[in-house]
Amino acid sequence: MRRMENKRVDGETARRGGNRNSRFLITGAKGCIGAWIVKNLVERGDQPWIFDTDPKAHRLEALLPDERLRAAGFIQGDVTQTESLERAVVEHGITHIIHLAALQVPACAANPVLGAQVNVLGTLNVFEVARRHRDLVRRIVYASSAAVFGPEEFYGGVTVAEDAVLHPGTHYGVFKQCNEGNARVYFATESISSIGLRPWAVYGVGRDQGLTSAPTKAIKSIVMRRPYTIRFTGGFDMQYVDDTARIFLKCAEADLPGARVYSLRGSVIQMEEFIDTLEKVAPGARKLIRVEGKQLPIAADLDDSALVRDLGEVPRTSLEEGIRETIGIFEKLNREGRLDTSDLEE
Repeated sequence: MRRMENKRVDGETARRGGNRNSRFLITGAKGCIGAWIVKNLVERGDQPWIFDTDPKAHRLEALLPDERLRAAGFIQGDVTQTESLERAVVEHGITHIIHLAALQVPACAANPVLGAQVNVLGTLNVFEVARRHRDLVRRIVYASSAAVFGPEEFYGGVTVAEDAVLHPGTHYGVFKQCNEGNARVYFATESISSIGLRPWAVYGVGRDQGLTSAPTKAIKSIVMRRPYTIRFTGGFDMQYVDDTARIFLKCAEADLPGARVYSLRGSVIQMEEFIDTLEKVAPGARKLIRVEGKQLPIAADLDDSALVRDLGEVPRTSLEEGIRETIGIFEKLNREGRLDTSDLEE
Protein backbone atom coordinates (compact mmCIF):
# COMPACT_ATOMS: atom_id res chain seq x y z
CA MET A 1 0.00 0.00 0.00
CA ARG A 2 1.47 3.34 -1.05
CA ARG A 3 2.20 5.83 1.71
CA MET A 4 1.07 9.40 1.26
CA GLU A 5 3.63 12.17 1.11
CA ASN A 6 3.92 14.27 4.25
CA LYS A 7 4.10 17.85 2.99
CA ARG A 8 4.78 21.02 4.90
CA VAL A 9 4.02 24.61 4.02
CA ASP A 10 5.44 27.60 5.83
CA GLY A 11 2.78 28.85 8.27
CA GLU A 12 3.33 32.55 7.60
CA THR A 13 3.03 32.07 3.84
CA ALA A 14 -0.18 30.14 4.38
CA ARG A 15 -1.46 32.78 6.78
CA ARG A 16 -1.06 35.40 4.05
CA GLY A 17 -3.14 33.21 1.77
CA GLY A 18 -0.49 31.38 -0.26
CA ASN A 19 -1.91 30.70 -3.70
CA ARG A 20 -5.48 30.45 -2.46
CA ASN A 21 -7.79 32.10 0.03
CA SER A 22 -9.05 28.84 1.52
CA ARG A 23 -7.05 25.98 2.99
CA PHE A 24 -8.97 22.87 4.00
CA LEU A 25 -8.04 20.42 6.74
CA ILE A 26 -10.09 17.22 6.67
CA THR A 27 -10.02 14.92 9.67
CA GLY A 28 -11.14 11.40 8.87
CA ALA A 29 -10.33 12.08 5.22
CA LYS A 30 -9.51 8.44 4.63
CA GLY A 31 -13.06 7.40 5.38
CA CYS A 32 -15.71 7.26 2.69
CA ILE A 33 -17.10 10.80 2.83
CA GLY A 34 -13.67 12.28 3.51
CA ALA A 35 -12.12 10.54 0.51
CA TRP A 36 -14.79 11.98 -1.77
CA ILE A 37 -14.31 15.45 -0.30
CA VAL A 38 -10.59 15.19 -1.06
CA LYS A 39 -11.46 13.99 -4.57
CA ASN A 40 -13.70 17.00 -5.17
CA LEU A 41 -11.12 19.45 -3.83
CA VAL A 42 -8.24 18.00 -5.84
CA GLU A 43 -10.29 17.86 -9.05
CA ARG A 44 -11.16 21.53 -8.77
CA GLY A 45 -7.51 22.48 -8.19
CA ASP A 46 -7.31 22.86 -4.41
CA GLN A 47 -4.77 21.25 -2.11
CA PRO A 48 -6.56 19.59 0.81
CA TRP A 49 -4.70 18.63 3.95
CA ILE A 50 -5.46 15.19 5.33
CA PHE A 51 -5.16 14.79 9.10
CA ASP A 52 -4.96 11.15 10.16
CA THR A 53 -2.98 8.71 12.26
CA ASP A 54 -2.52 6.27 9.37
CA PRO A 55 -0.54 7.18 6.22
CA LYS A 56 -2.25 4.44 4.18
CA ALA A 57 -5.05 5.61 1.92
CA HIS A 58 -6.77 2.77 0.09
CA ARG A 59 -10.09 4.61 -0.35
CA LEU A 60 -8.35 7.65 -1.79
CA GLU A 61 -6.26 5.43 -4.06
CA ALA A 62 -9.46 3.90 -5.44
CA LEU A 63 -10.80 7.35 -6.38
CA LEU A 64 -7.77 9.32 -7.56
CA PRO A 65 -4.83 8.51 -9.85
CA ASP A 66 -1.38 8.85 -8.30
CA GLU A 67 -0.60 12.19 -9.93
CA ARG A 68 -3.73 13.79 -8.49
CA LEU A 69 -3.44 12.15 -5.10
CA ARG A 70 0.01 13.69 -4.77
CA ALA A 71 -1.71 17.09 -4.72
CA ALA A 72 -3.10 16.29 -1.28
CA GLY A 73 -0.93 16.94 1.77
CA PHE A 74 -0.80 14.45 4.62
CA ILE A 75 -0.38 15.45 8.26
CA GLN A 76 0.08 12.59 10.69
CA GLY A 77 -1.86 13.30 13.87
CA ASP A 78 -4.62 12.25 16.23
CA VAL A 79 -7.78 14.30 16.89
CA THR A 80 -7.68 13.23 20.53
CA GLN A 81 -4.36 15.05 20.89
CA THR A 82 -4.96 18.81 20.93
CA GLU A 83 -1.33 19.70 20.32
CA SER A 84 -0.96 17.83 17.04
CA LEU A 85 -4.23 19.24 15.71
CA GLU A 86 -3.27 22.77 16.73
CA ARG A 87 0.14 22.41 15.13
CA ALA A 88 -1.45 21.28 11.86
CA VAL A 89 -3.78 24.28 11.79
CA VAL A 90 -1.06 26.82 12.56
CA GLU A 91 1.72 25.41 10.38
CA HIS A 92 -0.50 25.03 7.33
CA GLY A 93 -2.61 28.15 7.74
CA ILE A 94 -5.89 26.22 7.82
CA THR A 95 -8.99 28.31 7.21
CA HIS A 96 -11.64 25.58 6.97
CA ILE A 97 -11.89 22.40 9.06
CA ILE A 98 -14.12 19.58 7.87
CA HIS A 99 -14.27 17.21 10.81
CA LEU A 100 -15.23 13.63 9.99
CA ALA A 101 -12.95 11.55 12.24
CA ALA A 102 -15.10 9.20 14.29
CA LEU A 103 -15.64 5.61 15.33
CA GLN A 104 -18.72 3.99 13.79
CA VAL A 105 -21.73 2.45 15.59
CA PRO A 106 -20.26 -1.07 16.14
CA ALA A 107 -16.95 0.28 17.46
CA CYS A 108 -18.71 2.66 19.86
CA ALA A 109 -20.90 -0.18 21.09
CA ALA A 110 -17.88 -2.43 21.65
CA ASN A 111 -15.87 0.24 23.48
CA PRO A 112 -17.96 3.25 24.55
CA VAL A 113 -15.08 4.90 26.39
CA LEU A 114 -12.86 4.87 23.32
CA GLY A 115 -15.85 5.97 21.24
CA ALA A 116 -16.33 8.99 23.48
CA GLN A 117 -12.63 9.84 23.37
CA VAL A 118 -12.59 9.92 19.58
CA ASN A 119 -16.11 11.14 18.79
CA VAL A 120 -16.67 13.65 21.60
CA LEU A 121 -13.24 14.72 22.85
CA GLY A 122 -11.89 14.76 19.30
CA THR A 123 -14.68 17.12 18.26
CA LEU A 124 -14.10 19.33 21.30
CA ASN A 125 -10.45 19.56 20.29
CA VAL A 126 -11.45 20.80 16.84
CA PHE A 127 -13.58 23.56 18.35
CA GLU A 128 -10.96 24.44 20.94
CA VAL A 129 -8.26 24.81 18.30
CA ALA A 130 -10.61 26.98 16.23
CA ARG A 131 -11.25 29.13 19.32
CA ARG A 132 -7.53 29.58 19.96
CA HIS A 133 -6.86 30.44 16.31
CA ARG A 134 -9.95 32.33 15.25
CA ASP A 135 -7.68 34.61 13.21
CA LEU A 136 -7.10 31.62 10.91
CA VAL A 137 -10.09 29.27 11.11
CA ARG A 138 -13.17 30.73 9.47
CA ARG A 139 -15.46 27.71 9.41
CA ILE A 140 -16.01 24.29 10.97
CA VAL A 141 -18.23 21.72 9.32
CA TYR A 142 -18.58 18.47 11.24
CA ALA A 143 -20.36 15.17 10.71
CA SER A 144 -23.25 14.58 13.02
CA SER A 145 -25.58 11.71 12.09
CA ALA A 146 -29.19 10.74 11.53
CA ALA A 147 -28.53 8.43 14.49
CA VAL A 148 -29.40 11.38 16.76
CA PHE A 149 -33.04 10.61 15.95
CA GLY A 150 -35.09 7.81 17.44
CA PRO A 151 -37.18 5.16 15.69
CA GLU A 152 -39.93 6.04 13.24
CA GLU A 153 -42.74 5.34 15.71
CA PHE A 154 -41.32 7.92 18.12
CA TYR A 155 -42.27 10.63 15.60
CA GLY A 156 -45.68 9.31 14.64
CA GLY A 157 -44.67 8.15 11.16
CA VAL A 158 -44.42 11.68 9.70
CA THR A 159 -41.51 13.51 8.08
CA VAL A 160 -39.15 14.46 10.91
CA ALA A 161 -38.28 18.15 11.20
CA GLU A 162 -34.67 19.11 11.80
CA ASP A 163 -35.56 20.62 15.18
CA ALA A 164 -37.52 17.55 16.33
CA VAL A 165 -36.73 16.02 19.71
CA LEU A 166 -33.62 13.88 19.53
CA HIS A 167 -33.86 10.34 20.85
CA PRO A 168 -30.69 8.42 19.96
CA GLY A 169 -30.66 4.71 20.71
CA THR A 170 -26.91 4.06 20.51
CA HIS A 171 -23.77 5.39 22.16
CA TYR A 172 -22.76 6.65 18.70
CA GLY A 173 -25.97 8.66 18.37
CA VAL A 174 -25.60 10.08 21.88
CA PHE A 175 -22.03 11.15 21.11
CA LYS A 176 -23.23 12.94 17.97
CA GLN A 177 -26.01 14.66 19.93
CA CYS A 178 -23.39 15.78 22.45
CA ASN A 179 -21.32 17.30 19.64
CA GLU A 180 -24.29 19.29 18.40
CA GLY A 181 -24.81 20.65 21.91
CA ASN A 182 -21.17 21.58 22.33
CA ALA A 183 -21.22 23.36 18.96
CA ARG A 184 -24.12 25.50 20.21
CA VAL A 185 -22.20 26.38 23.37
CA TYR A 186 -19.10 27.40 21.39
CA PHE A 187 -21.19 29.77 19.32
CA ALA A 188 -23.09 31.16 22.31
CA THR A 189 -19.96 31.76 24.37
CA GLU A 190 -17.19 32.21 21.79
CA SER A 191 -19.00 33.12 18.54
CA ILE A 192 -17.45 30.10 16.80
CA SER A 193 -19.72 29.34 13.85
CA SER A 194 -20.21 25.78 12.66
CA ILE A 195 -22.45 23.52 10.63
CA GLY A 196 -23.26 19.96 11.63
CA LEU A 197 -24.62 17.60 8.97
CA ARG A 198 -26.67 14.48 9.64
CA PRO A 199 -26.13 11.85 6.94
CA TRP A 200 -28.18 8.65 6.88
CA ALA A 201 -27.06 5.60 4.82
CA VAL A 202 -24.30 7.04 2.66
CA TYR A 203 -23.38 4.69 -0.17
CA GLY A 204 -20.74 4.54 -2.88
CA VAL A 205 -17.14 3.51 -3.46
CA GLY A 206 -15.22 3.56 -0.19
CA ARG A 207 -18.19 2.79 2.06
CA ASP A 208 -16.94 -0.40 3.66
CA GLN A 209 -17.45 0.18 7.39
CA GLY A 210 -20.37 0.90 9.67
CA LEU A 211 -23.85 -0.44 10.18
CA THR A 212 -25.32 1.10 7.02
CA SER A 213 -22.47 0.09 4.71
CA ALA A 214 -24.41 -3.06 3.73
CA PRO A 215 -26.10 -1.59 0.62
CA THR A 216 -22.69 -0.63 -0.80
CA LYS A 217 -21.34 -4.08 0.02
CA ALA A 218 -24.34 -5.55 -1.81
CA ILE A 219 -23.45 -3.49 -4.90
CA LYS A 220 -19.84 -4.69 -4.71
CA SER A 221 -21.03 -8.28 -4.32
CA ILE A 222 -23.04 -7.98 -7.53
CA VAL A 223 -19.91 -6.85 -9.39
CA MET A 224 -18.08 -9.88 -7.98
CA ARG A 225 -21.06 -12.20 -8.65
CA ARG A 226 -21.01 -13.26 -5.02
CA PRO A 227 -23.97 -13.73 -2.65
CA TYR A 228 -24.41 -11.22 0.14
CA THR A 229 -26.89 -10.74 2.99
CA ILE A 230 -28.07 -7.33 4.12
CA ARG A 231 -28.97 -7.67 7.78
CA PHE A 232 -31.62 -4.99 8.17
CA THR A 233 -34.98 -4.36 6.58
CA GLY A 234 -37.61 -1.63 6.42
CA GLY A 235 -37.23 2.01 5.52
CA PHE A 236 -33.99 3.92 5.20
CA ASP A 237 -32.49 6.87 3.32
CA MET A 238 -29.74 6.21 0.75
CA GLN A 239 -27.50 9.18 0.06
CA TYR A 240 -24.91 9.03 -2.72
CA VAL A 241 -21.50 9.81 -1.29
CA ASP A 242 -20.52 12.35 -3.96
CA ASP A 243 -23.66 14.35 -3.17
CA THR A 244 -22.82 14.19 0.54
CA ALA A 245 -19.23 15.31 -0.06
CA ARG A 246 -20.32 18.24 -2.19
CA ILE A 247 -22.82 19.33 0.46
CA PHE A 248 -20.07 19.31 3.09
CA LEU A 249 -17.95 21.53 0.85
CA LYS A 250 -20.85 23.85 0.05
CA CYS A 251 -21.53 24.27 3.77
CA ALA A 252 -17.84 24.92 4.45
CA GLU A 253 -17.82 27.76 1.93
CA ALA A 254 -21.19 29.26 2.88
CA ASP A 255 -21.35 32.44 4.94
CA LEU A 256 -23.81 31.16 7.54
CA PRO A 257 -23.15 32.36 11.07
CA GLY A 258 -24.38 30.40 14.06
CA ALA A 259 -24.31 26.81 15.21
CA ARG A 260 -26.47 25.25 12.50
CA VAL A 261 -27.42 21.62 12.13
CA TYR A 262 -29.00 20.16 9.00
CA SER A 263 -30.46 16.79 8.11
CA LEU A 264 -29.51 15.39 4.72
CA ARG A 265 -31.99 13.67 2.44
CA GLY A 266 -31.37 11.35 -0.47
CA SER A 267 -33.68 8.54 -1.64
CA VAL A 268 -36.05 7.60 1.19
CA ILE A 269 -37.06 4.05 0.34
CA GLN A 270 -38.03 0.65 1.66
CA MET A 271 -35.53 -2.17 1.38
CA GLU A 272 -37.72 -3.83 -1.27
CA GLU A 273 -37.34 -0.74 -3.45
CA PHE A 274 -33.59 -0.90 -3.13
CA ILE A 275 -33.55 -4.52 -4.27
CA ASP A 276 -35.88 -3.64 -7.16
CA THR A 277 -33.51 -0.87 -8.25
CA LEU A 278 -30.51 -3.17 -7.99
CA GLU A 279 -32.29 -5.67 -10.21
CA LYS A 280 -33.14 -2.95 -12.73
CA VAL A 281 -29.55 -1.73 -12.94
CA ALA A 282 -27.93 -5.17 -12.72
CA PRO A 283 -30.28 -7.95 -13.82
CA GLY A 284 -29.76 -11.05 -11.70
CA ALA A 285 -29.01 -9.07 -8.55
CA ARG A 286 -32.08 -10.44 -6.79
CA LYS A 287 -30.58 -13.95 -6.95
CA LEU A 288 -27.43 -12.81 -5.17
CA ILE A 289 -28.70 -10.42 -2.49
CA ARG A 290 -30.66 -11.61 0.53
CA VAL A 291 -32.27 -9.41 3.17
CA GLU A 292 -33.05 -10.32 6.76
CA GLY A 293 -33.31 -8.73 10.18
CA LYS A 294 -35.20 -5.84 11.73
CA GLN A 295 -35.64 -2.25 10.66
CA LEU A 296 -32.95 0.05 12.00
CA PRO A 297 -34.25 2.13 14.93
CA ILE A 298 -33.69 5.49 13.23
CA ALA A 299 -36.40 7.51 11.48
CA ALA A 300 -35.65 7.57 7.75
CA ASP A 301 -37.99 10.29 6.49
CA LEU A 302 -36.03 13.40 7.46
CA ASP A 303 -36.81 16.94 6.35
CA ASP A 304 -33.94 18.82 4.68
CA SER A 305 -35.90 21.98 3.83
CA ALA A 306 -33.74 24.16 6.10
CA LEU A 307 -30.60 23.00 4.27
CA VAL A 308 -32.20 23.82 0.92
CA ARG A 309 -33.44 27.17 2.22
CA ASP A 310 -30.00 28.23 3.44
CA LEU A 311 -27.80 26.70 0.74
CA GLY A 312 -30.06 26.83 -2.29
CA GLU A 313 -29.93 23.92 -4.68
CA VAL A 314 -28.22 20.81 -3.28
CA PRO A 315 -26.96 17.86 -5.36
CA ARG A 316 -29.39 14.96 -5.63
CA THR A 317 -28.24 11.95 -7.63
CA SER A 318 -31.05 9.48 -8.25
CA LEU A 319 -30.68 6.08 -6.64
CA GLU A 320 -30.52 4.38 -10.02
CA GLU A 321 -27.78 6.69 -11.28
CA GLY A 322 -25.81 6.44 -8.04
CA ILE A 323 -25.86 2.66 -8.20
CA ARG A 324 -24.79 2.75 -11.88
CA GLU A 325 -21.86 5.03 -11.10
CA THR A 326 -20.82 2.89 -8.14
CA ILE A 327 -20.95 -0.29 -10.20
CA GLY A 328 -18.91 1.40 -12.93
CA ILE A 329 -16.11 2.35 -10.53
CA PHE A 330 -16.13 -1.06 -8.86
CA GLU A 331 -15.94 -2.76 -12.27
CA LYS A 332 -12.99 -0.59 -13.30
CA LEU A 333 -11.15 -1.35 -10.06
CA ASN A 334 -11.88 -5.05 -10.51
CA ARG A 335 -10.51 -5.06 -14.07
CA GLU A 336 -7.35 -3.40 -12.77
CA GLY A 337 -7.00 -5.93 -9.96
CA ARG A 338 -7.47 -3.19 -7.34
CA LEU A 339 -10.92 -3.98 -5.91
CA ASP A 340 -10.64 -4.73 -2.20
CA THR A 341 -13.24 -7.34 -1.25
CA SER A 342 -12.09 -7.96 2.31
CA ASP A 343 -15.18 -6.11 3.61
CA LEU A 344 -17.42 -8.79 2.06
CA GLU A 345 -16.10 -11.52 4.35
CA GLU A 346 -18.61 -12.34 7.07
